[in-house]
Amino acid sequence: MPRHGIEQVRVPAGSYLMGDHFGEGYPADGETPVHRVAVAEFGMDAVAVTNRQFARFAELTGHLTEAERFGSSAVFHLQLGDQATWPAGSRRLAGLQWWVNVPGANWREPLGAGSAAEEEHPAVHISWNDALAYCEWAGRALPTEAQWEYAARGGLEGARYPWGDELTPGNRHRCNIFQGSFPQLDTGDDGFRATAPARSFEPNGYGLWQMSGNVWEWCVDWFLPRYYKRSPELDPQGPPFGEGRVMRGGSFLCHESYCNRYRVSARSRNSPDSSSSHCGFRTVSRPPEREDAE
Repeated sequence: MPRHGIEQVRVPAGSYLMGDHFGEGYPADGETPVHRVAVAEFGMDAVAVTNRQFARFAELTGHLTEAERFGSSAVFHLQLGDQATWPAGSRRLAGLQWWVNVPGANWREPLGAGSAAEEEHPAVHISWNDALAYCEWAGRALPTEAQWEYAARGGLEGARYPWGDELTPGNRHRCNIFQGSFPQLDTGDDGFRATAPARSFEPNGYGLWQMSGNVWEWCVDWFLPRYYKRSPELDPQGPPFGEGRVMRGGSFLCHESYCNRYRVSARSRNSPDSSSSHCGFRTVSRPPEREDAE
């Protein structure tokens, strides 16, 4: 039985214009200049790695995530409800008051002790290092940033989102992001106030689900905001060093007033040992030179 039990989608070889076509990105994120990139064919998970699949990995390997070893992780405050009911020892993070460091929060108990992960939701509280450990076990890899954006576009050249340029075409929600007044009121108009099941909304043109919103997804690359100015055209692998590791796709917390990074060109980063209630991952096939027998 294959170790990695998530359906694979074939992403054909091709080239595209990578970057922000609309001038909407944050300058510090380095979404420009728009530049031509060519990628070889690869396989990508149809969905982010779910709690069901991550549980299999953890059971068979005994892997403890960094959140489990650290003993806490970051949770968005509205997920916890009334402050009087927060798990003992929880505290708001200085400078980002909508984030709460919750003792015991991890992929198994995403809101702290006594909470439970839903099997078909993306696994969260997963660090880059945890995602890499999973890939090593599964014979998979994290996507390069260039692979991720190419796949997210689903064959649409220059579009803002995986489905086109309108956020809610025909007044239909196409992704799980924050509605209301961030960070105090999420109306949940898209049907969710936290993570959604991995197969929610509609897949893009390549058959990939939720490439915008829901959870941030780790890429293998280091993050440098100026990298696009010298990125090679053929299968760029990212810079040799950087300011943390790249994250793509945005999450259920993205909102136009604060973080419009649910666009397919949008970039962000975090340190490779960081974890939170809105960050997960999906995998791709290993490059041919890294393939080995199971």
